[in-house]
Amino acid sequence: MKSIIYNLKFSKLFNAFTEEQLQQILNNINYKITSFNKDQVIAVEGDPISSIGIVLDGTIEVQKNYPSGKTVTISKIKQGDIFGEVIIFSNKKEYPATIISTDKSKIIFISKNDIMNLCSSNTIFLNKFMGLLSNKILMLNKKLKNLSYQTIREKICSYLIDEYKKQKKLIIKITHSRKAMAELFGITRPSLSRELINMKNDDLIDFNRQTITIKNLETLEDYLL
Repeated sequence: MKSIIYNLKFSKLFNAFTEEQLQQILNNINYKITSFNKDQVIAVEGDPISSIGIVLDGTIEVQKNYPSGKTVTISKIKQGDIFGEVIIFSNKKEYPATIISTDKSKIIFISKNDIMNLCSSNTIFLNKFMGLLSNKILMLNKKLKNLSYQTIREKICSYLIDEYKKQKKLIIKITHSRKAMAELFGITRPSLSRELINMKNDDLIDFNRQTITIKNLETLEDYLL
C-alpha cells in the first residue's frame, strides 16, 4: 500500500493530498491495479471504458492504427499521467485509440462512480479533476490548431511562436524529439526535417539537436496571417 501511495503522489490528481489522506481515499474506493509487460496491449480501440487509468510505474503509448498497417503515436504517458478521464464522461464510452505498454508498467484503474463520489465529497479532488479536464481541452485545442494549418511551414511557425511566447527568447529549447514533433504536427519525420532545412536555407531559423533559433520572428508571424 505504501508504494501505491508514494507513486500516486506523482499524479496531478493526488499530489495535494497527504499520505494519510491518500490512505483514507484508497480505503473508500474500489480500485484495481494491473501490471503489464513491454509491448503488451492495455486496451484496443473500440474497447469499452468505465474507469480512468493512472500510471504508477513505467511508460505507455496511445497509438492510432490504420487499415494500411500504419501506426501513429498520439501521445506518451509516463508515471503519474492519467488517461480515460475525458472519455468516461462522454456519450461514446469506448477507447478512441489503442494503448500499449512500452516497457514494464503498473496502472491503477479507478471507476467512473468512484471518481464522481470523490468529486462530490472532496473539493480538493474536484478542483484537481476539473483542472485536469480543462488542461486536456486546451491541449486538444492546440493540437487542432496545428492540424488546421495547411502547410508544414505553417505548423512549424505556429509551434515556434508558441514556444517563443513561453520561453521568452529567440533560442528555443526543444524538449521533443524530431519524431515526437512530427507526430505533434501530424506529418512524417522526413517531411519535418526537409522543411526545417528549407527554413534554415531561407534564413528564417537555425537549429541543432537541442535548440531552434528564430532568426526572423516577423516573417514567421506573417506565415500565419
